[in-house]
Order: sequence, then C-alpha cells, then structure tokens
Amino acid sequence: MNKNVQLTHADHEKSNIKFPLSIIANDISSPLNVGSLFRLCDALGIEKLYLCGDTPAPPNSKINKTSRSTEKYVNYEVHANAESLVKKLKTAGSYVVSLEITSSSSAISSSKFTKVLKMNKPLCLILGAENSGISDSLLSLSDLTVHIPMHGYNSSMNVISAASIACFEITRNLL
Repeated sequence: MNKNVQLTHADHEKSNIKFPLSIIANDISSPLNVGSLFRLCDALGIEKLYLCGDTPAPPNSKINKTSRSTEKYVNYEVHANAESLVKKLKTAGSYVVSLEITSSSSAISSSKFTKVLKMNKPLCLILGAENSGISDSLLSLSDLTVHIPMHGYNSSMNVISAASIACFEITRNLL
C-alpha cells in the first residue's frame, strides 16, 4: 500500500508567515511574469510586491491566469518611478538588494549576503526588465548586488526562475 499520496489544494493549510521581504519589479514587461511574481509572493510569504515603471498591474486577465488569483491576497502597490520608491524605502530603513550579475556582485550564497540577512532589517529585492536587467540608476541606489552563480553557457535565466531561487534562499535564511 502506497502511503505517499499527492495532496490537493483542499489539504493545504495557510501558515500566515510574512517575511520582512518585498520585491520591486521594475519594467517587467510580460504580464505572465507578473502573474508568476504574485504567485511566488503568496507561496513564500513575501510581505509586499511593488510594480514599477512599465510593469503591468491588475486588473489584467493574463496576470490573473498565471497568478491563479493570488493578486487578491498579495499586498502590492503600483509606482511610476522605481528610483523614488527605493529612496523612500531606504529612508524608512529597508536594505536594498539588486538581483543582477555585475562586476562587483556577490553570490547569493555568499557569507556577505548571509550577514545582510542576519541584520534584522526589512529587505527589498529589485528585479529588472527581462531583456536589459536592472538600470544603472537602480544599481547605484542598491546597498548590495547579488547574483545566482551560473555554470552553463548562458549568463542569465528567466526573471521568475531567478526570483524564485533568490526568494527561497532569502526566506530559508530568515526562518
């Protein structure tokens, strides 16, 4: 007899854990990626999602389809300008981290980033456009830039894949 049975949505129990982590999605052009961000925020207990620049926002049928209606439960705000939002969040005490491969970025598993996670400050993770990444102006406003080490021929991955890895690593370290 098989004791390992797949659970259904009805078997799921919500934990109500909210981590002091927010995401700034700047110029994420695909509504399907935005919907996936809502689903990620809901799944991992991310406190807030900021949709900035040219990032589409609800109501949007493509966002709704990919999010599986999690946009109804995730705390989010829409801001025209990510730079002014970052300045405001930093003034309020948030530590701002960009997820981007740069000449001075640290691996997301580095001790430098782990020390940041132990600071007990609200953390804001910036994600950039699918094709061009995070703008120089946002990188310069960031307290730290982290990257996911890449071992293949390609130097990047889909923004949702990268965000999922980063947010899992962050929330795992905050538990």
